[in-house]
Amino acid sequence: MNDPEPSGARRVVPWELLGQRRRTDGWLPVTTRTYRMPDGSVSDWDIHTMAFTTVGVLALTDDGQIVLTRQFRPGPAAIVLDLPGGIVDPGEELLDAAARELREETGYSCESVEPAGASWAFGASTWRRHVAIARGCRAQGEVTSWGGDEYCEPVLLSADELRRVAREGGTTDSDLIYVALDVAGLL
Repeated sequence: MNDPEPSGARRVVPWELLGQRRRTDGWLPVTTRTYRMPDGSVSDWDIHTMAFTTVGVLALTDDGQIVLTRQFRPGPAAIVLDLPGGIVDPGEELLDAAARELREETGYSCESVEPAGASWAFGASTWRRHVAIARGCRAQGEVTSWGGDEYCEPVLLSADELRRVAREGGTTDSDLIYVALDVAGLL
């Protein structure tokens, strides 16, 4: 990215990593990193250090509907509409994981799946979130991931309805939804 630089502007430089220590383990492990800032001060940052990749799926039916999951999310403590998706298993290809997660969480299969893009989960995370577009999606059976920490209900929306949900904050996947809708030509 080559942004024009205003005259006399300060240049952004990487912060100097002075050290790090693991604070918590589990699904969202946290490592505290200590940085020397550009002004010489020292600052601690809690970083979610993910050892895995995830993929969300913009699942399109032949009649133009989009398959989503309705589920409770503990962070916002609310029921939201999200893209089907989850963790890419070790050794699994990204697009295979996308088709598997779609099937497990919604009971839908797809004719094809293609990569659409990726984003960082947030600025204090090493978690890379990918998004794929699945086309030719059809209901094939029951949701198979019901239980454990996944309780998903499939929901069909139009692209207009999905854009409204994203604008109103009714999803935790706004970034992935935007990228996928753009790639699919549905913005």
